[in-house]
Amino acid sequence: MTRKRQRLYILLAAMLALAGSAALILSSFRENLVFFYTPTEALAKSLAPDAKIRIGGLVENGTVVKTGDAVTFRITDLKNEIAVSYRGALPDLFREGQGVVAEGSLRGGRFEAVEILAKHDERYMPPEVAAALKKSGRWRGGDQPAKPGPP
Repeated sequence: MTRKRQRLYILLAAMLALAGSAALILSSFRENLVFFYTPTEALAKSLAPDAKIRIGGLVENGTVVKTGDAVTFRITDLKNEIAVSYRGALPDLFREGQGVVAEGSLRGGRFEAVEILAKHDERYMPPEVAAALKKSGRWRGGDQPAKPGPP
């Protein structure tokens, strides 16, 4: 085998290894990627039942029902709402009328949450929720940007 052909084989092997590692990295990102939706966007899209997503909005007044360690409530973006069921401990700052982000999956028009995130103080709202409320024309806060959450 000539030197030129040997270099060609080494170059091809390196390119195959690079392509394989890039494919593994991209598939890993796809599995861990979580999209954020408002209730209106989530209802408009046809999401797979096992798709891991985040729903954000305001907890609708009068909809929180606690039974044991389970809780059901509705999240609204002031246009549409989605029923949410969650089993576990809620954040201390979770209450009706407050901004919330729920992570889980949408099944049959009901959102099954595995994690609930609530606002930290009276001025904080998750940036995605604030942007969705501004987009819908229902923003009640000031024009200052939301404080970032903890690192």
